[in-house]
Amino acid sequence: MALLGVVLATLVLANEVNEPVTESRPVKAAVIPCKDMIDQGLYKSIVRRTTEALEAGADYLVYEIGTYGGLLKSADDIAKYFILDAGKKAHTVAYITTEAISAGAMISVSCRDIIMRENTTIGDCAPIQPGVKLEGIEREKTESFTRAAFSRAAEANGYPEPLLKAMVTRQIEVYRLKNVETGKYEFFEGNRLPSDPNVYDLDDKELIDPNDEILTLTASDALEYGVARALVTDLDGALDFLAKRDGVSFTETIRLETMWSEEMVRWLNSPAVMSILIMVALLGVYIELNTPGIGLPGLVAVICFVVIVGSKYLTGLANWVEVALFVVGILFLAIEVFVLPGFGVVGFFGIVCILGGLFGMLVKNPPDKLPWPQTQLDWDIFANGVVGMLFGFAGFLALAWLATRWMPRLQLLSGLLLAPAAPKQGGEVEFSMTAPPEVASAAVKVGDVGEVVSKLRPAGRARFGEAIVDVVAEAEFLDKQTKVEIISIRGNRVVVRASGR
Repeated sequence: MALLGVVLATLVLANEVNEPVTESRPVKAAVIPCKDMIDQGLYKSIVRRTTEALEAGADYLVYEIGTYGGLLKSADDIAKYFILDAGKKAHTVAYITTEAISAGAMISVSCRDIIMRENTTIGDCAPIQPGVKLEGIEREKTESFTRAAFSRAAEANGYPEPLLKAMVTRQIEVYRLKNVETGKYEFFEGNRLPSDPNVYDLDDKELIDPNDEILTLTASDALEYGVARALVTDLDGALDFLAKRDGVSFTETIRLETMWSEEMVRWLNSPAVMSILIMVALLGVYIELNTPGIGLPGLVAVICFVVIVGSKYLTGLANWVEVALFVVGILFLAIEVFVLPGFGVVGFFGIVCILGGLFGMLVKNPPDKLPWPQTQLDWDIFANGVVGMLFGFAGFLALAWLATRWMPRLQLLSGLLLAPAAPKQGGEVEFSMTAPPEVASAAVKVGDVGEVVSKLRPAGRARFGEAIVDVVAEAEFLDKQTKVEIISIRGNRVVVRASGR
């Protein structure tokens, strides 16, 4: 018996020695948060941070997703980047921390794995356009594009395609049937149900999504239906699941947040902020044209225009041609206002260039192609941009009316805006003067000769008799005490030139 025990012990020890020891492969993970509204700013940030993670040697790219959606075009750009670029270089994972709704669902299913935190949701990607009710062929055009994006993700990453398509189109109903040969459940659209009872259990088919609902899944349902790979309580749980399933060990995990400048650009490009910037810029131009010299309103307008153009350029909507066109328009308009008398061809051409540059920035296009929308998504983005500009213009008209009506009457603000001129008999015009009150109603007319009291560069002030009038010199700068003659009066704009008299 003792000999038998020794033999058995020897055999067990030999088996233990010969049994292969599997060691987990060391890998590095990069966690990249993708929060709030999905837009071009987020797309640019994701590309930057993903590139940085890959350069740092990341094997797993874990995108923390918590969003109610955003721009469909931006979501499609991110989805294609995940499948066609990042997914080829590393293992992509969508870790849903709160919700992945609408465009958030699109970018989530474009990752190789979806891991959901408990009590989160995914789905509801029916296209919408603010202020417009999509119906008929217009809705189908947008939904067809979106369904194709979800089908592409299902094919690339092995998700149930009928379920993903039901997140987009309400009319799609989805059933779950058991394959009696494999013992596994499969999903089918209502109009594509199998008919062979030898392969599928047709009597016990289960309706997952009716044809009058858009599919949204809870975390537990997503796990049961094969949309989610795992259900966890936190990020560590997600990494533990990946480590056990793939036989790896995460030796290092880096976290790459968005930069403050990226968040600022995203905020500036939001429709509401863009409308306010346009409104303030136009109001600044209007006040500047009605005040002498170059002051604070003009500076504010320049800053707003720079912010508008710069934010569009940084998000890829504006190319160098459109920026150059906008700058040329500003220069032409400045020449017309400050150098040439009146308003003519140069000013009109400047306005056309400015509008052309602004509208071109609403469509993403290379510099060698006209900025014209090519797809339904392009038209949607263009329409949203135009609506934002129109709201800004409407706000400008309202504020300009209030400024014209009330600012000259307020003592503290009267110097910022000239009061409208009132025509008098004999071609004379009454102006808002900066002279003392007892002569504030004095009148001037074409041909009057006065003296410059503040340098004209080219706008400034000149004295005609006892009245001091805001004037603009014709294509020249004039020093103090220079004699000037009024050559034209257009509304409240008085144009002068040096006089030999």
